[in-house]
Amino acid sequence: MTGSEESPSFRLAYVPGVTPAKWVRIWNERLPGIPLTLVQVPAAEAPGVLRAGEADAGFVRLPVDRTYFSAIPLYTETTVVVVPKDHLITAAEEVTLADLADEVLLHPLDDVFDWAAPPGEPAFERPATTPDAIELVAANIGLLVVPQSLARLYHRRDLTYRPVVDAPQSGVALSWPEEATTDLVEDFIGIVRGRTVNSTRGRTTERPAADARPGRSDRGGTQQSGKPASKSAGKSSAKSAAKSSGKPAGRTAGARTGGRPAKPAKRGKPRRRS
Repeated sequence: MTGSEESPSFRLAYVPGVTPAKWVRIWNERLPGIPLTLVQVPAAEAPGVLRAGEADAGFVRLPVDRTYFSAIPLYTETTVVVVPKDHLITAAEEVTLADLADEVLLHPLDDVFDWAAPPGEPAFERPATTPDAIELVAANIGLLVVPQSLARLYHRRDLTYRPVVDAPQSGVALSWPEEATTDLVEDFIGIVRGRTVNSTRGRTTERPAADARPGRSDRGGTQQSGKPASKSAGKSSAKSAAKSSGKPAGRTAGARTGGRPAKPAKRGKPRRRS
């Protein structure tokens, strides 16, 4: 693992449709001294940004080159078709690709789906970007199939969308160059995986040793200094002292006979001889 001293901040790339706000907030709470810089990039350019070292990690769309990148899949999005609000498709709760067979479907150059053959009738020209395709949908030129997050991102009041149940889906992952797994990358992985601050996995920080408090013993039963000797220890010491001095230890003989000291024997008068 390489060190993170060379980078005073953590640069996080993300593609359109991904909302990294939750993870950024947790980062700022846990690592307030290390600023996190967001870098928004088109989905097709995200791998190049990570390869060039222009970001430390990124939220990207799958698939990625697993021979170069590490990736943690996060979720898979619902695929929807964007249509004008007065389109016939809006009468259904969901549709299939067969329902779109006779529709003109726009296929932008930045399409995130790897279609073997795009469904529907092809448009006269491919839009350059997804926002451009959204404008064409609003102009009744055609329909557009996208992940639901993009339909929400480019929402317009005159457009709506419906799920396409059998369409390809787009997955989102946290990815970074495998050989550039820095300490800061490990920290961000822990945040994304939901690890707590005190988690034993990932990078850990040294904790100061607990203060030794008088009157407590460690797990092994070793007694800390400053604690008065116990009663049993006192008794043992008294017994040892008694043995060496020849005197009885512990309670007195009187105490053993009821707690009162023994009375001395009275000396009687000598008996008279008869």
